[in-house]
Amino acid sequence: MFNNNKNRYITPLFVIFAVIMLVMAILSFWWNHYIFIAELILSLGGIAIVIVSVVNLKKYLKWTFKEAVNSIDDVSAGKINMIAVPAVVIGSGNEIIQVNDRFRKLVDKDPEGDPITEYLANKNPDTMFEDNGADTMINDKWYIVFAVKAGESAVVYFVDDNTYKSNSDEYVLSRPVVAIIAFDNREELEREAEEGEASRIAVLVEKVIAKWVSGTTGFYKKINGGRYLVMMEERFIRQFIDEKFKVLDEIRSIQINDRMNATISIGVGRGGNTVKECEAWARQALDMALGRGGDQVAVKKNEVYQFFGGLSKGIEKRDKVRTRVIAATLTNHVNNCSNVVIMGHRYSDLDSVGACIGMWSAMVKGLHRNAYIVIDRQQTLAKSLVTSFEKAGFESIFKTEEEALDIIDDHTLLIIVDTHSPNFLESKAVYERCKSAVVIDHHRMMVNHIDNAVVFYHEPYASSACEMTAELIQYLGDCSLSRLESEALLAGIMLDTKNFVLRTGVRTFEAAAFLKSKGADTVEVKRLFSNSIDTYKVKYKLVSEAEIFNYCAVACADNNTPDIRIASAQAADELLGIENVKASFVIYKTNKTVNISARSLGDVNVQVIMEALGGGGHQTMAACQLENVSMAEAREKLLSIISESDINKKQDAVKSVN
Repeated sequence: MFNNNKNRYITPLFVIFAVIMLVMAILSFWWNHYIFIAELILSLGGIAIVIVSVVNLKKYLKWTFKEAVNSIDDVSAGKINMIAVPAVVIGSGNEIIQVNDRFRKLVDKDPEGDPITEYLANKNPDTMFEDNGADTMINDKWYIVFAVKAGESAVVYFVDDNTYKSNSDEYVLSRPVVAIIAFDNREELEREAEEGEASRIAVLVEKVIAKWVSGTTGFYKKINGGRYLVMMEERFIRQFIDEKFKVLDEIRSIQINDRMNATISIGVGRGGNTVKECEAWARQALDMALGRGGDQVAVKKNEVYQFFGGLSKGIEKRDKVRTRVIAATLTNHVNNCSNVVIMGHRYSDLDSVGACIGMWSAMVKGLHRNAYIVIDRQQTLAKSLVTSFEKAGFESIFKTEEEALDIIDDHTLLIIVDTHSPNFLESKAVYERCKSAVVIDHHRMMVNHIDNAVVFYHEPYASSACEMTAELIQYLGDCSLSRLESEALLAGIMLDTKNFVLRTGVRTFEAAAFLKSKGADTVEVKRLFSNSIDTYKVKYKLVSEAEIFNYCAVACADNNTPDIRIASAQAADELLGIENVKASFVIYKTNKTVNISARSLGDVNVQVIMEALGGGGHQTMAACQLENVSMAEAREKLLSIISESDINKKQDAVKSVN
């Protein structure tokens, strides 16, 4: 049936086809009589089909129009022009049968025979019959399309809705948006700058902000402490989101001594019912941006966050005033509790277990409270550290989830280290049972974080949880670390800094020096990193089979590989040593879960990539877990996100600068 095409367009095609066949038949007369007869029959048959089809189509159109006219009481063939809005009559196949002059003028052509879906934005004719109709745009004007059934046919009305839509769009685009800007490293720049240089840097930063805001209808006002309040309309935030907030790059181009760049963080609150609500969201978004390391924009709308930037390495805060204040607050809570339970994240590593051991020592020796560590011995990646403590006679300090639940009461204090997400805890049951919790973590802030902690000590500039713990211990009573405890903390620092290569600062080495002074033996620490020969082979098999994609090394492990978690993490580290590799990803499977270990040297923010897959972590070390997917599907998802990122653009930019 030719319901979706015009007769005048279809007929010539059939005629041309039949004529071509007829010409071919005539030409073949002198070549082969049998072929001539066959082609002649086919060409005559084609012509006959064209004639029959055209006759049937005309009959169908005539019958449909007649039925439509007969079935509509208020409209007749001669009165459709009396309808005050553009209108058409459609047949049972949704093709246009009759139109009024207003519709013909609207589309500026003869639309008879066209499918009605050609004039619907969503291409779904059923929406015309709903109570609210269907929105569509014709010649840059908005219309609401309503349809009324009339037997096998229907009458469709196009009601001008352009004024309402324009006003509605303008209302949405003019809604107020609040942004709060923080000059991240103002104090650090002032400390490094020569006399007068700090003022010049501050002026340059403010000029960039002023220029950025001047491109809008909004304004900015300097608050205090290097912070600015910005008001603008929704239309401009959408523009900045599309541009991925280029203002971050402009600020980052401001340098001092050719080695330190200025950075800002921006918290944006949009879509609130009131300006006050937007301002509250902007503050929360700014806290989130700073908690993720700064040099980025966090946009909050209701409970949904969007992040942009986050390319720079965090600036280390050198003073330890906050550490001392946190230690004093923690001491007060410990003194008012009955006992202490300490735990880290699932599949605990040397940093997690080392920080747990350090806090256990501070609780027992410094603050004289009974303390225990919750750990799953079967799933920990720090078995060598746990075994060394058990051999030294400390096996009673490690508790399973069931054992920990038995010793928890209403006054138990829970200390969580090396994670701030309730989804990654060693035991969620223990967390839910305890009424008071303390969080000590260095990973960049995640949207889904523990928000009911009595103490939330979050320092994204720290190298590791063990570094933070080593600093806290010095303020938590008269705590004398043993050699084993010092080595546990030093092992955690060495793990997360890749032997003092990544994310190290002055305070990292100060913490390591403190632990060394307490008897930590670097040779014994090195032994904690020893692997079996099987794990070693698996690691280098992964490295040898890795593929390079957009400056990223991607490797997939075989199923049922022993110690695959340890081997995968170490393989991801090894892959960073390959030339032109900016980030590495190792994919492996455990039970029904596909895991991805991600690493970088800082050029690529692997945390953002892993967050796109539901995971998280740090700028240089992150991971995720995918449920109910195959290894191949996980790899495709990862490659898709890598291809959408601007890793290759960054590399090309570096090449052009060089």
